[in-house]
Amino acid sequence: MSYSSVGKRLRLKRILPDGKSLIFAFDHGVEHGPADFPGETIDPRKILEKVVDVVDAVMLLPGMAYLTSEVWAGKVPLIVKVTSKTSLRPEEEKLLQSQFGWVEDAVRLGADAVAATVYWGSRYEDQMLRQWFAVKREAEEYGLPCLQLSYPRGPAIKNMYDVEVVRYGVRAAIESGADLIKTYYTGSTETFREVVRTASGVPVLMSGGAKAKTLLDFLYVVKSVMDAGAQGVVVGRNIFQHENPRGAARAISAVVHGGLSPEEALKRAE
Repeated sequence: MSYSSVGKRLRLKRILPDGKSLIFAFDHGVEHGPADFPGETIDPRKILEKVVDVVDAVMLLPGMAYLTSEVWAGKVPLIVKVTSKTSLRPEEEKLLQSQFGWVEDAVRLGADAVAATVYWGSRYEDQMLRQWFAVKREAEEYGLPCLQLSYPRGPAIKNMYDVEVVRYGVRAAIESGADLIKTYYTGSTETFREVVRTASGVPVLMSGGAKAKTLLDFLYVVKSVMDAGAQGVVVGRNIFQHENPRGAARAISAVVHGGLSPEEALKRAE
């Protein structure tokens, strides 16, 4: 056993305190732009200060982690996402993630993990894989776990939520050394159970996706993936676009960690 393997195990325990986790994703400002943040929420501190003592980790790009360090530091584990893209780039290049930071940036910021996206099936798959393995290699030196945002997207993929497509992306993620996997919900507990089985013990976290019609609707999805054996969820818009972000985070956490029914958990949002 190496020093770095001990560090990785300890950091994973911080992110998954009871083997489960609610990770607050807050990297949308680059990929979606400021339109996702109306009113006072344009200041990221206004959101983060409401949820840092509820969620199990926050996932931020390096610049945002630096800007908001007085809010999250010492209160919640940090996952630094080192890849991203804007929606301003040409359509034919939207299935490419660019380098947005380095593992050393994450270390300097005091991160407990790093994250990077791979669009499996993209014409740029090879380029993103080189990027992923560079991140993975350096993270191993520092004992940092690597979260892969495993997203099957590409011209040959008709339905990126199809269970066989999602399973393929998850298998590719574990084959490429992911320590944690964020992926799509496949629409049912039964099909997502197959996704979890495919991960073969590597923690699977559902991508929260676009804001659901109601928080209760989203809680049903969270309950479904937890019943399927997932280790948790990575949620952004269903928290920060809710009228009560802290309450939404509390409700989601109640399903993830407490096993509450969606109706019971919804009361935590009041």
